[in-house]
Amino acid sequence: MVVTFPHMGNIYLAVKALFDDLDIDYIIPPPNTKASLQKGSFYSPEEICLPFKLFMGNIIQAIESGADTVLITGSCGPCRFGEYSELASIVLREMGHDLDFIVLDLSKDVGVDGFLRRISKITRDVPMSRTQKVRTVLNAAALMAKIDQLEARAHILAGYEKNAGDCKRILHQALARGLECVGSEEIGEAISAAQNEIERIPIDLEKDPLRVAIIGEIYTVIEPFSNLYIEDLFMDYGVCVKRHMTPSWWLRDLVMKPLKLNSLDLRRSSREYLPLYIGGHGRECVGEAVKAWQEGMDGAIQILPMGCMPEIVAKAILPQIQNDKDFPILTLIVDEMTGREGYITRIEAFLDMLKKRRERYRGGSFSTGILSGINSKRHGYNRSVRKKYGEM
Repeated sequence: MVVTFPHMGNIYLAVKALFDDLDIDYIIPPPNTKASLQKGSFYSPEEICLPFKLFMGNIIQAIESGADTVLITGSCGPCRFGEYSELASIVLREMGHDLDFIVLDLSKDVGVDGFLRRISKITRDVPMSRTQKVRTVLNAAALMAKIDQLEARAHILAGYEKNAGDCKRILHQALARGLECVGSEEIGEAISAAQNEIERIPIDLEKDPLRVAIIGEIYTVIEPFSNLYIEDLFMDYGVCVKRHMTPSWWLRDLVMKPLKLNSLDLRRSSREYLPLYIGGHGRECVGEAVKAWQEGMDGAIQILPMGCMPEIVAKAILPQIQNDKDFPILTLIVDEMTGREGYITRIEAFLDMLKKRRERYRGGSFSTGILSGINSKRHGYNRSVRKKYGEM
């Protein structure tokens, strides 16, 4: 058995660490590019969403390298993602490939026992005790959270760095080093080193950068190729970006969902506008928009793939939030035909509008705590940085 899995942001590092520790044969597909999108689009139904086309591109490229088993997660209610494995298996059989799909889903139809049986298909030949296997999974989950923390810190500090590009360089170097490492311990050390390095970069607390929340459909928000590397773009512009939806958030949400304790903050935030689940992460998108306003962000950008039903519902609600809260929200719809220049033009126009709006209505900073550990007079900062630079 040679396992592969589709790309979604930097989740591949945590999965790589898990399979390294379990000594399972695996193949990581090449990073998403135009080539993988073109290959996936060629074999996909014309009107299917962008994530499926990239998913197909990943799997076909992995098959060409020798993969025979696909690991994929389940969906959230009425969303086409839940049919990815079925549709992909049909298409691949027509292409002459007979793959085994292992779908990790904690829905009521599958149940905990079914979920564990599916996991056992991957780990049945691993010479470890159940306790060791559980510990290995927990190590991978902890690593996933650590990577998300590094990303979040880089995306915030990019607005305050004195030397433009420091945060982006450290982040991408850490991810590249992690791919060269073996096992969760080595990868974790590379990420920890990057976390220490990024806390030592020169920063300017007098800066007052724009603060933008990224919300929307989970795949197009997390996978950088699908959103045309919007977070890298904001780092280049010196804009602070906050993204609530991360792989580690998704994992916590999945585990807590059977207990109905998942995403309590977003459920509270969305109650006024969308109190029910509509599939995908539509309710979460609405909750994130309200939460971004509560946290004092300058604006939010919703990203969704063409034809995504849950996000289309959320998109119809966001203008009401924008009007009620006086909170700018831009919606970007992406597919394989999205042109980079027009996409960037819309983003730059949105940022220009946010700057003018701040000058006109607020006259400067109105941060309410995007940097962790707010205690200073203006922006605040965490304890380690305050110790180094002193109180403002």
